[in-house]
Formats: sequence, C-alpha cells, structure tokens
Amino acid sequence: MEERHGRRRARRPQAARVSPEALAAAHGSPREGLEWLGRTPEVRASLLYRALRLVARAVLLGAFRFRISVEGRERLPADGYLLVGATHRGWMDPLLVLHALPVEPRAWFLGSAATAFSSRWRERLLHRLGGMLPVWRGGVGVEQHVASAEAVIGNGGVFVVFPEGGILGPAGRCSTFRIGAAFIALRTGAPIVPFVMVGSKELYLGRRMATRILPVTSARSLLAGAWDGLPPAPGSRDELELARALTERFEALLGPEVEALYRATVDPPERPRRLRGLTWLLLRRTAKDEEPDDGPDDGPDHEAATGSG
Repeated sequence: MEERHGRRRARRPQAARVSPEALAAAHGSPREGLEWLGRTPEVRASLLYRALRLVARAVLLGAFRFRISVEGRERLPADGYLLVGATHRGWMDPLLVLHALPVEPRAWFLGSAATAFSSRWRERLLHRLGGMLPVWRGGVGVEQHVASAEAVIGNGGVFVVFPEGGILGPAGRCSTFRIGAAFIALRTGAPIVPFVMVGSKELYLGRRMATRILPVTSARSLLAGAWDGLPPAPGSRDELELARALTERFEALLGPEVEALYRATVDPPERPRRLRGLTWLLLRRTAKDEEPDDGPDDGPDHEAATGSG
C-alpha cells in the first residue's frame, strides 16, 4: 500500500505466470515456424511492411523521442546471413535490429507465440506482415528451427536469434547464452553477423539506446583450432560439445562489446525519466521479471533453440 495525495491506494497485483504449454493448449492450434507460416519466408518488403515501418519510426523516434545510435552498417552482407544479437532486454530489441538493418532483405525472428498471439487479430496481422516464426516452447527439438533458418537464409533473408533466450538479466552485461544459436550456426553454415544492442531494459521519453554491428564471421572462424570444419552428425555428442564451444565464443565476442557500448547509454541520475511505463508497453509484467536469469541451458531443446523473448 502507498500513500498518495492523502489517499491509500493498493498496488496492482502482478499477473500470474501461465505456462506456454497451457497457453498453446488454450490457443487450440499451436502450430510453429514454417508450418504456421505456410509459405516461403519472403525477403522483399511489401507495401504494408514499409508503411508500418514508417509509422513505427514516427512513434519511436518522434512521439517517444528515443535516441538510437547505429555503428557498422557498412559491415552487413548483401543477403543470406545469421544475426546473433545481445543483449535481449525488452520489446524494443527486434525494433533495434530492424532500425539498424536496411528495409531489404527482410529479417525474420523466432518469437514467442504466447506473447505475440494475445489476440486473433494480432496473429493474423503478423501472418500477413511476415518477419516472425512463432514458437510455443516446451520440449521440441532444434530441427524445426534449423529448417526455419535454412528457409530464410536460403531465400536471401536475415535470420535473427537472441541466444540469451529471454529478456531477464542485467542491463549492462550478457546473461548466460543458450546453445540454440550455435546449433543453427553449425547446421546452416551461414555467415554470422554478431550484433550488440543496449539500453532497452528501462524505457522512458528520450531514452538513449545503441547498436553495433561487428565484423562478419562464421562458425568455422570462431572455432579456429578447435574444429576441422567437417559437420558432426546431427544430434551426436560431438555436435553438442561443438555447440557448447561455439556458444562460449559467442559470449566471449559479444560480452565485452555489450559492456563497452552500454556505458554510452547510461543517463545521469538527475535526468527525468518520464513515462517509464513504456518499459512494459508490449510485455506482461510478472514477479519473475524482476529475477536474474543467468542459469545455463546445455541441451538442444526448444527454448534453447529459439532465442525468443
């Protein structure tokens, strides 16, 4: 309870946490990935996508006055690559990726269906708009996510994964990475664009955020000296160990960049932070959202593969 203007007002209770499996069952048709999309992931930008992108820029940069710096656009390949991004701290992160990338080729994200499909009209809009391949989480293997990545990259698009697997964690450093991104990188053999984004954990009017595109690399380059380049058998112990090693390389590459870039986005304590509710604009806040999420995840399960938030 808190005292405000002489009246006692109860705090709003935090929402109960519902399992993604229960939400999927309630949804009735929990299809995922390419099965849900039902078409080849497009790389051309439709008129609808272009229009909504302009509207989003007007709202984020105009109404909310977000200030977003971008470094390294000249390093981007022309098409067909895997973007591995950290840190993932809120609903703005996919938009930070899209802000840094050109309109074409289209970027495709693995996204939480439990969050995105809160209403039927949102699901229909996302299906028409493209750019998302939904996952429901819950014990499904990595194969379907590799298939999604191969379809996007093979068509010349950008496949985006956030290896932390969720939005929990500290603002200025990475949480422990899950190994799904490494499995996708190993099995697709695609060029890898390491991507750093910071400043989205707490949002308010005029919030500073920053992104940095690092030089293009590959699984083979990152594992130089530890891998001969020959793909291990899918699902084998050798593949698992290689994925763990590649995940450690992702952490070693992105971690210091996150810490260095984050310092440039920290506002002084005296700066007004108006409309801090923007932090939860497209999220459901729960008690767990206040807890750290630094635990490792060593198996190629559904949640590890998605990198979704």
